[in-house]
Amino acid sequence: MALPTFTPKSNSSKVILPSTGSTIVTADGAGNASNYPLGIYTTGGDLFDENFVSGAADQVAFVFKKLGGDVLDIEITPANVYSAYEEAVLEYSYQINLHQSKNTLPNVLGQATASFDHDGQMTGGDASASYGSKINLKYPRFRFDYARKVGDGVSEYAGFGGNLTEYSASFNTTSSVPTYDLQTIISGASHTGFDEGTGNPVDFSGLVGNNKVRITRVYYKTPAAMWRFFGYYGGINVIGNMMTYGQFADDSTFEIIPAWQNKMQAMAYEDHIYTRVSHYSYEVINNKLTLYPPPDNRFTDRFFVKFTIERNAWEEDGDIDTGIAGINNINSLPFDNIAYSSINAIGKHWIRRYALALCKEMLGQVRGKFGGAVPIPGDNVTLNAGALLSQAAAEKTSLIDEIKKILDETTYLQLAKNDAEIMEAANNVNKKVPSPIFVG
Repeated sequence: MALPTFTPKSNSSKVILPSTGSTIVTADGAGNASNYPLGIYTTGGDLFDENFVSGAADQVAFVFKKLGGDVLDIEITPANVYSAYEEAVLEYSYQINLHQSKNTLPNVLGQATASFDHDGQMTGGDASASYGSKINLKYPRFRFDYARKVGDGVSEYAGFGGNLTEYSASFNTTSSVPTYDLQTIISGASHTGFDEGTGNPVDFSGLVGNNKVRITRVYYKTPAAMWRFFGYYGGINVIGNMMTYGQFADDSTFEIIPAWQNKMQAMAYEDHIYTRVSHYSYEVINNKLTLYPPPDNRFTDRFFVKFTIERNAWEEDGDIDTGIAGINNINSLPFDNIAYSSINAIGKHWIRRYALALCKEMLGQVRGKFGGAVPIPGDNVTLNAGALLSQAAAEKTSLIDEIKKILDETTYLQLAKNDAEIMEAANNVNKKVPSPIFVG
């Protein structure tokens, strides 16, 4: 039986990379949508850019020449190159965004974040409304936000400043009762909405609940002192006071002093009573106030309490925006993919080299499917799949390391250190420069 004769449709490979790419693109990029897996720069939206399509087309010619397409067929399609170019642009955007997150994160913690679509583009949120787009390309103010956050926390526990709202409550003492549960008193006022001591509405109504309050200050109103400058009252006539003018009977001496002196004496006397003749000492343990000595009802003593309401670490405090719902790490930074038009010549050359490495990787994977040797008439040919894959892996690693090194050397912190070294070097040079002799 005679062997059949085969007639092939073509004597050349069906998949061969041409020497140039295509720049045909419709207004919304639909004509090239199938060539770009993600379509971030070609399917409309804010990032659509015809220059990106031109760059991808040029990449085809670049890969064709670098891999020797005019000598030996390259078994990948233009679409493979377009895909590699898109991936390279996104990788560059990723590396730049990581670098900028290191620069900006300490200064934007707690500020507005945004919501993002499947491509990582902002779709809404407070950040897009407040800051606009392309925030990752802006130079932020230096704000010490994280240090200030720590300082606010320390200030809150020290009893001054911070972000916690400070409230005030009061209560009346009971004769012979030395201990008062401030937590219960304040919780009750929060529940009823009225202050126990004054009966007035409180501004912490409904806020305490099961939260513990932290007492920051306890004080009371000293009973007003009765004090007469002169004139008969109960058989005693007083001019001035015992600390300055002394006490005199009205039938022996009469002194007239200026009104401003009377005012100053009265203020000093009240301060003297408050400071030196304090009625109580007290201590607060576990929000229980103990008075020494116990009240005896000689005066109607009203005690006032300053306090804050303990909140959990993720809860805003009343009307104060403490940034809890804002940026907390690089994941919530409102960073989009970098627009192709915002990438300069340095970035675009890195993209070309990285896309070339990706194309080598794809070509190595394709050629690896044929095994070690491919038979041809009268001989066989060995494909370089292993070498291509090895080169691609090394080049990708080298390019990533290169850009990371450059970016690490240009963080804001490193730039400040460089400026300090330049100033130090300049000062050392100036020390060697002879000073001119001034002749007057």
